[in-house]
Amino acid sequence: MSRTPLKYSHLTQVTALAAGLLSLGTTTAQADQVILDDLIVDGSICVGQDCVNGESFGFDTIRLKENNLRIKFQDTSNSASFPSNDWQITANDSSNGGANKFSIDDIDGGRTPFTIEASAPSNSLYVDDGGRIGLGTSTPVVEVHVVDGDSPTLRLEQDGSSGFTAQTWDLAGNETNFFVRDVTNGSRLPFKIRPLAPTDSLYVNTNGNIGLGTASPSEALHLRRTDGTARVLVEENSAAAGNSTMLLLDNAGGRPRIQMTGAGNAVQTGDWSLSAGNTFVLQDRIASNNVMIVDQAGNMTIGGALTENSDKNNKMAIEPVAHDEILAKVAALPISAWTYKNDAEAGIRHIGPMAQDFYAAFETGAGPTGISTIDTSGVALAAIKALSEENKALEAQTAAQQAMIARLVTRLDVLEGHIVK
Repeated sequence: MSRTPLKYSHLTQVTALAAGLLSLGTTTAQADQVILDDLIVDGSICVGQDCVNGESFGFDTIRLKENNLRIKFQDTSNSASFPSNDWQITANDSSNGGANKFSIDDIDGGRTPFTIEASAPSNSLYVDDGGRIGLGTSTPVVEVHVVDGDSPTLRLEQDGSSGFTAQTWDLAGNETNFFVRDVTNGSRLPFKIRPLAPTDSLYVNTNGNIGLGTASPSEALHLRRTDGTARVLVEENSAAAGNSTMLLLDNAGGRPRIQMTGAGNAVQTGDWSLSAGNTFVLQDRIASNNVMIVDQAGNMTIGGALTENSDKNNKMAIEPVAHDEILAKVAALPISAWTYKNDAEAGIRHIGPMAQDFYAAFETGAGPTGISTIDTSGVALAAIKALSEENKALEAQTAAQQAMIARLVTRLDVLEGHIVK
């Protein structure tokens, strides 16, 4: 049958009746009041040991008033197929020196998943009607909106409780930069973005290509600029690095290559490449010509003339040389036929002096183990000039001798004429 709600006036009468019945008992203990019906209170309710007659409720509808404030949800389900966890709303710790806080406690789990401490700022946690969460703001404009007066920060802390090494990272931003902070290792800042950084300063495409200044990188790493600043600097700022590799190209499937394409001038577009394998090659890709090849033995082949700098404007300490002395040294210089050790299998032969002998004779070049072709050319030209000067002297001497002989012949002819007469 249906039950009629019990109004507050009826509750007062029931309470008075129950009190009268209890007073008839032989003990002074008060029994709990059990109401086997719906209960409607037309007014406010105060629950707790410190509620008083004539309590001033103000706008409070339900008030809990004592020194230990708890609302417990005790689920009495006894079937394994039904949830039965007990929960509790707690206001403040009960212990001396405990926290002033509001919390939701998982009683069966012995945990407190949600806590608000007293004096927390307004709008510490705010969920608007669109499901957006504000942290420090009541007007979140994105799904999670964090507002703070100085460097709003999100901390990611692995505390070691699952057996993994503890590590803490911060994501933060301020007027100087957005940054990632490695808190565990001295609060290093391995990643920064400055305000006003251009759009697509760093872009990772769906295929893994990385764009620097472009949202459509066409290669694994694509740097693009439109203001004449497209440059790459690789800098090692430590002497301890020694002769370390600064740029490594490794192609397991073939020859690693650097290609350079551009309109070098208004006349023609250039397309060049540097590639390496058993030889190092500079190629004109438009004409498909290998204009320079260096093999592993150090031999270099070029497709045109070799021009070395000999501009007098780039020279100093210019002194004349004695051509005859150069010629004398050349005459004394041992010249041999020989093979580089690296060319032993190929059997490539050369003719020329040993660098030590050349350096001892002329003291040119960077040291006694190499010969500059510009020095050999200079020595050869000086020797040729000396020979030319000697040849001119010989020609003059020969001409004088020939003139003398001609005069002698003329005199002989005259003498012969006299004898005949």
